[in-house]
Amino acid sequence: MTAQYWVCFFLAVSALSLVVAFISRRQVIGAVAFLKRQSKSLTAVLGMGLLLPAFASAQEQAGEASLKLPDLSVVNHFGLSGPALLMIGLLFCIGGLLFGMTIFMQLKNLPVHKSMREMSELIYETCKTYLVTQGKFIMLLWVFIAVIISAYFGWLAPVPGKPIWLTLGIILLFSLVGIAGSYGVAWFGIRVNTFANSRVAFAGLKGKPYPLFAIPLKAGMSVGMMLISVELLIMLVILLFVPSDFAGPCFIGFAIGESLGAAALRIAGGIFTKIADIGSDLMKIVFKIKEDDARNPGVIADCTGDNAGDSVGPSADGFETYGVTGVALITFILLAVKSPVTQAELLVWIFVMRVAMLISSSGAYFLNGFIAKLKYGNSDEMDFEAPLTSLVWITSVVSIALTYVVSYLMIPNLAGDPTLWWKLASIISCGTLAGALIPELVKVFTSTNSAHVQEVVTSAKEGGASLGILSGLVAGNMSAYWLGLSMVALMGLGYYFSMIGGSMDLIMLAPAVFAFGLVAFGFLGMGPVTIAVDSYGPVTDNAQSVFELSLIETIPGIEAELKKDFGIDVKFERAKYLLEANDGAGNTFKATAKPVLIGTAVVGATTMTFSIIMALTHGLTQNVEKLSLLHAPFMLGLICGGAVIFWFAGASMQAVTTGAYRAVEYIKANIKLEGAEKASVEDSKKVVEICTRYAQKGMFNIFLAVFFATLSFAFMEPFLFVGYLFSIAIFGLYQAIFMANAGGAWDNAKKVVEVDLKMKGTPLHDATVIGDTVGDPFKDTSSVAMNPIIKFTTLFGLLAVELAVTLTASNPMLTHILTVAFMLVSMFFVHRSFYGIGIQFKTSH
Repeated sequence: MTAQYWVCFFLAVSALSLVVAFISRRQVIGAVAFLKRQSKSLTAVLGMGLLLPAFASAQEQAGEASLKLPDLSVVNHFGLSGPALLMIGLLFCIGGLLFGMTIFMQLKNLPVHKSMREMSELIYETCKTYLVTQGKFIMLLWVFIAVIISAYFGWLAPVPGKPIWLTLGIILLFSLVGIAGSYGVAWFGIRVNTFANSRVAFAGLKGKPYPLFAIPLKAGMSVGMMLISVELLIMLVILLFVPSDFAGPCFIGFAIGESLGAAALRIAGGIFTKIADIGSDLMKIVFKIKEDDARNPGVIADCTGDNAGDSVGPSADGFETYGVTGVALITFILLAVKSPVTQAELLVWIFVMRVAMLISSSGAYFLNGFIAKLKYGNSDEMDFEAPLTSLVWITSVVSIALTYVVSYLMIPNLAGDPTLWWKLASIISCGTLAGALIPELVKVFTSTNSAHVQEVVTSAKEGGASLGILSGLVAGNMSAYWLGLSMVALMGLGYYFSMIGGSMDLIMLAPAVFAFGLVAFGFLGMGPVTIAVDSYGPVTDNAQSVFELSLIETIPGIEAELKKDFGIDVKFERAKYLLEANDGAGNTFKATAKPVLIGTAVVGATTMTFSIIMALTHGLTQNVEKLSLLHAPFMLGLICGGAVIFWFAGASMQAVTTGAYRAVEYIKANIKLEGAEKASVEDSKKVVEICTRYAQKGMFNIFLAVFFATLSFAFMEPFLFVGYLFSIAIFGLYQAIFMANAGGAWDNAKKVVEVDLKMKGTPLHDATVIGDTVGDPFKDTSSVAMNPIIKFTTLFGLLAVELAVTLTASNPMLTHILTVAFMLVSMFFVHRSFYGIGIQFKTSH
């Protein structure tokens, strides 16, 4: 027997031993503690199996990493070369960063009472602790990715003509840059939001609604402009300053790193925030205490969770979505477009369009702000949703107009065809239109004014939580129909434009795939505004909590102090009413951003999967018939994807359920309602600790199950894996839309009872609180994490399937054995996602 077979045998035994070792443990240890102890052995196991094939057959090209950028200097517009135009783009990126920092400083300098500032700073400190812990956790998860990257690009299939150490170092370095980008913008987001929350709470004391709208939107635009500017800056630096031979490895490493960072922060943050939210909310029913009662130790954890889940997660997710979509388009252009000159023209056009998106979003923000201030600046009442809606539509219209203008100026005669500029602009506009239309459809099912939300309230009046929950399920299911068909219609329209005249067929392979990629690109045409309206929610939610936690109403002589120091004739009840009403708008617009991001993931994944198809079919010249339902493995892959998506939804909710149980258990045992004004900091930190622990346990199981499942399906059969990628995208789309909008309906039904009906503390309120706690993991854990999971699996799959094909060519038996070993390890972590974390199974805590 060859050495390969002996090492393969060792790999299988090691993997199974790992599983047996887990099963034999009497207690489930914390994820980070486990990983620290096991990372070396796991790395060794992976390394032995994946590095050994280097001794086998001839090496092949390393896929996307071997792609070479064309000479961008062949592009010339307005007397400027392509690189010169992109250098101007760098200046706009720096302007975007300055925009974000200017707003950051404005928020920091807004007036705020010290009692509220102290609360927001306490929330920020707990957020910092959480992020530091998560940063260490992400780096440990990165070890698994680094092993695969090192094995493939370092030994098995190094990039031809380039030093192994240099190529490998660049890919690993830029994977860390990607992680740092996701992590950095997430940190910036919580700092901005924790400045804004206390300023919004304080602004409510004046009794005017407009400042309560303006401050959180300003905070959101700060995050959105900073996020998009940093992402674009990094990608432009790669294009302009990295040698073209190494740009491919840079882009691949960067995309994998940001995808890993976003997946970890999104999933763990979603688990954390809903553990805290449920633990805090259930106390309102158990002890009949008010919303955000300062005596409840769960409230600080809830506020931290609002930032961990609703700020950190979306910021990292948005950063990754923007970057991965760009990498997918770059890869497509280099693989599918025939002429290097056309490649260069398209690449420069794409990046100039990205700069134009920054301009359109910032311009629309200032225009909408001017209109909103004229209309609501001195009003005593306002519909908080109205100016947010107008912002989205103004941005959409401006973006579409700029798309046509820039396209006409940049590619008026692309590849000798004077019609392509408007066809490509029209395809992008389909995505931009989706970015405005989808939020309108979401509001039909989640807005406080919608018939579906009113139906949830009406059902709960007579049938309690049971009928209220059923009505929310109806809203979620029906929303999937309308949103799904709207995406299909707009993608179909993009496909139609790509087929007109057949001109795109002459310059590229599979123009329909490029059209879908441009639709995803158009989804992000309003990137800063999409992030801004999504970030609006956690600020408004936190503002309510900061108001209550500050105990400002009970401070002796507070009315006179506020009058003297700030000139405010305070109206406490009016402030609470406005804060609650504004939170309803925040809930609605948090819900509207979710389908936009998941839609981008699905459409973008189609484009990324094309890279795999191109490799497997040798440029669509061989094995094309295997991309068919008549090819059994492809059909089986379509079925496998659904299994993984439904397990993922269950595993993420199980982590929330168990964590919330432990949090409720602790809070009930330690809450002090008599003789105490507020909960102790120690008790609050203990709840935060519980949330963090179960967030990491859940994330650890999910990550390793997905990681090894991706390897197993890729090794099983490459066309099965292609089917699997399409399947997780499609199943994930509908599962995410259903869960997000059902949760949004339950959330705002509670808000209707609290604000419009003023029925807090009643059986109806209890029923809607229960519905809201069911919806919490639906909308803020499972649904939102589908997006990074789909993109991480697709990106990592690019490496996994190439690894599998190369290995199969030299040693099919080894590939089969590894398939089984990887699947067994994945199944173990799937098993552990319930039996290792379930409430009934005693675990150390």
